[in-house]
Amino acid sequence: MFSRESVIIKDGMKLSFDYVPKKLVGREKQMEMLSLIFRSVIEDGRSETAYITGSVGTGKTSTVKRFCMDMAAYAAKSNIQLDYIHINCRQSNTGVMVMSNCIRHFDEKYPDKGYSAEVMLKDFRSFVVKSKKRMVIILDEVNSLLRSGNEDLIYQLSRMGEELSGQTISVSLILISQEYVLDRIDVASLSTFKRANTVRFDKYTWNQLRDIVSARVEEAMVVGTVTEEAIDAIVDMSADVGDARVAIDILDKAARLAEMRPKAVVTPDDVAAVSDMVSSVVNQTKLETLGRNEILVLLSFARATRKKPYVTMAEAEKTYAVVCEEYEVQPRKHTQFYGYTDTLIKDNLIVCRAADEGRAKVYAIQDVSPKQMCKKLEELMEKVVR
Repeated sequence: MFSRESVIIKDGMKLSFDYVPKKLVGREKQMEMLSLIFRSVIEDGRSETAYITGSVGTGKTSTVKRFCMDMAAYAAKSNIQLDYIHINCRQSNTGVMVMSNCIRHFDEKYPDKGYSAEVMLKDFRSFVVKSKKRMVIILDEVNSLLRSGNEDLIYQLSRMGEELSGQTISVSLILISQEYVLDRIDVASLSTFKRANTVRFDKYTWNQLRDIVSARVEEAMVVGTVTEEAIDAIVDMSADVGDARVAIDILDKAARLAEMRPKAVVTPDDVAAVSDMVSSVVNQTKLETLGRNEILVLLSFARATRKKPYVTMAEAEKTYAVVCEEYEVQPRKHTQFYGYTDTLIKDNLIVCRAADEGRAKVYAIQDVSPKQMCKKLEELMEKVVR
C-alpha cells in the first residue's frame, strides 16, 4: 500500500510546517532587525531580548529559527560558542516544563519530576556556565505561558541574562506571540524589552505568497508537475488570510490528489477540489461555544475589518451598535464590550496589536479572512435568533 513511489512529491519534508528554508521570502526586513538587536551578543557577549509578534502563518517561528541558526554559524567562525533552545509554550505552559526543556538541552537524563522551577533555574544556570556558551531561549506562543501565571519566569530568565552578561557567556530571550503580551509582564521584566526590540510580522502579500509557493514547488516537487496556473490558484485561495501555512497545506493536498490520476500534474482543478479538505483555520467548535453577546462583538470586528486590516476599539464599537440594531439586541456598555473583546483575544479569535506610540491599540480578526468570519457568525446568529 505504501510502496508506490511518488511521481510529484520528491521531498515531502519540504512541505512540513516545521521545515525552515535557508532563505525566507519576504522576511528580509525582520532578519535585518534581529541582526541589529543581537549584534551585541556576538560582539560583546551581552544578553539581549526581542519580542516577535504577528498572526499565524506569517513566518515568525521559521524566521527566528533561521536567524538563530545563521547567528550560531557566524559565531562559530569566530570561535564563539552560541546555541539556541526553542520551546513551544502551548505544549510546555508551566515554569517547570519550560525549565525542563532548557535543562534537557544539556542533559537528556535530567529528571522530569521532583524539582521546582526555582531549583531548575539554578541548575540551568550551572549548565550554561559550564558550557561556556551564549544561549538564546525562544519562548514560542509565550501567551500560553503567561496565561497560566508564569510572569516571574520571564523576569528570572532576563535577570539571569543580566548576571551572566559580560562573562563571554550570556542568556538572551526571544518571546513570540500572536497577540500583544508585553502588558502582562511585570515592570521589572518589561524594562529589558525595549520598544525598539519589537519585531512585527504582517500578513504575507499576494506576491510574497506566490514566491513562497514557487520556492516550495522547486524544493519539494518533481520538475514540471505543478502548473503555473495551479500556483496562482493556491495563492488566490490563501491570499485573503495572508497565511503561508494555508498555502503550503493546499499545495501538499493538491499534489497528493493529483497523484491519484494517470497524468500526474497539479492543475487548478486539483486546487479547487481540495478547498474543502483544507483544515479551517477557524475552530468551528470554538465559535459554536460562544454566547450571543460574544458572537455580536466578534461579528462587529469582522465587519469593521473587511475594508482594512486593523481597526481601533472605537471603530469596532461603532460597528457593534449597527450590528446590534440589525439583530434587535440592546448594545452592551463600553466596559462590557471591552470585556468580551478581551475574552475573544484570549481565545485567539481576535488579535491585538500595539500601535505606534501615542496611538490607540488596533485589532484584527485572527487567522481567517473577515469575509469568511462574517459568513460563519451570521449563520450562527440565524440559529440564535431562531
